[in-house]
Amino acid sequence: MGLLLKEGIDINLIKSAFLAFFLIGFLIILINIFPLFKNRLSNYTLQLAALIGNTSFLGIPIAIALLPSTTINFTIGFDLGTTLFAWIFGPIFLQKKFQNNNFLNIEGLLNALINSPASRGIIGVLLAYLLNLDEILGNYLWIPARVVIALAIIIVGTRLGIITNQKGKIFDLNEEIKFSIILKLFILPLIVFFISKLLNFDFYQSSALILQAGTPTAISTILMAEAFEVKQKIASKILFTTTLISIVTVPIIKILLNVLN
Repeated sequence: MGLLLKEGIDINLIKSAFLAFFLIGFLIILINIFPLFKNRLSNYTLQLAALIGNTSFLGIPIAIALLPSTTINFTIGFDLGTTLFAWIFGPIFLQKKFQNNNFLNIEGLLNALINSPASRGIIGVLLAYLLNLDEILGNYLWIPARVVIALAIIIVGTRLGIITNQKGKIFDLNEEIKFSIILKLFILPLIVFFISKLLNFDFYQSSALILQAGTPTAISTILMAEAFEVKQKIASKILFTTTLISIVTVPIIKILLNVLN
């Protein structure tokens, strides 16, 4: 909410939010329609881990560090779209009732939409605009927003430390987990690269979206897996592994973007 009030809601934010939301939805539908993909990503934990990135805790700090401030709305928009999708559909997909019946509960969908952190942030921003408090609140919330972003990286490190202390071999990866990791860190950024070219985004706009797409798996995936007791170990392994690998892949993506510019 602090970032939105400070930077404002513009067409760039809306475009990138829609792109992220519908791209993730389209890819999940694609995975579940075609047996070739379904066999490699057989459950929703694998699929969400492969498509939902850590756009808030890592993506935004990375964009602030590497890109001009003019692209921040593209970054925030992609994060909003990803977060909305994760917290609307993630809890629904991971419910055993949904998995057994493959039935979408409209009431559950509306509840998830209302309770989504991204939805609450957007509602807060709209209320601030209606009450003409956007500038005042934006200035007050900007500092804590930056502090939260900085501390978020500590949260990631703490969570990874907890994962490493869990029983089981964290690097014992089966083929499904490996495919989920490849899709998250390599294939998804490539897809976003081609979409950015198709939509004629400029270099910095494309970079903002591609870097967000290349972030490691989001912490929300493991939180949801633990909440619904569905494939928690798989979510932990993918989160841990993608975060470690992204230390190398994110800089490589930035270098390749500079070369291709």
